Amino acid sequence: MISDWKALFDMVKGEEYSRTLHAFLDEEYERQVIYPPRDMVYNAFRYTSPSDLKVVIIGQDPYHNPGQAMGLSFSVPKGLELPPSLVNIYKEIQDDCGLTMNFQNGDLTPWAKQGVLLLNAYLTVRANAPLSHRRAEYDSFIADTMAYIDQLDQPIVFLLWGGFAKRYLSMIHNPKHQAFLSVHPSPLSANRGGWFGNHHFSKANEYLHRNGVSPIDWTIK
Repeated sequence: MISDWKALFDMVKGEEYSRTLHAFLDEEYERQVIYPPRDMVYNAFRYTSPSDLKVVIIGQDPYHNPGQAMGLSFSVPKGLELPPSLVNIYKEIQDDCGLTMNFQNGDLTPWAKQGVLLLNAYLTVRANAPLSHRRAEYDSFIADTMAYIDQLDQPIVFLLWGGFAKRYLSMIHNPKHQAFLSVHPSPLSANRGGWFGNHHFSKANEYLHRNGVSPIDWTIK
């Protein structure tokens, strides 16, 4: 499905930041342990096409522990222990939507296949070194991606969690697009208040339904 994003990738391919970013990643993957595996870096675009896009969830950078990162923000392969933020996401879904979540399965691919773009702002990271790939090139890439999404003429919901994600609110201009903001689901933020009870998942579905779009089944089985 990544070919459906051809217009975006054709555009960024000609940018100088794309050349320098790929040169950097070539060297990093050769010399360092980098997550996710290189063939998973663009998984968010592989599972969700622009025409089917309904919800955008923006994370910061991939998980930096072995085997966790899979190119989808907040998602880990089935069978791995759920990271604390994902545990809190599941708890909120259960309370908000009355669904039963499988806390043994952190693979969010079913969301992606329904039109949820699980996008990290920085698509790669060194092992055990969070934000080690925080680079201007990635900032440029996500800005171009947000601009591309902004011109899509369908109802889209942006779920912006935490101070980092909220910076992208200024990039949302399309009147058909709706943003919901809250604190981050990480325990440090969530336990201070503002995460639990934000009702983002039901609010997203209500907005989609109200605009004639089928809602997301947030259940992970």
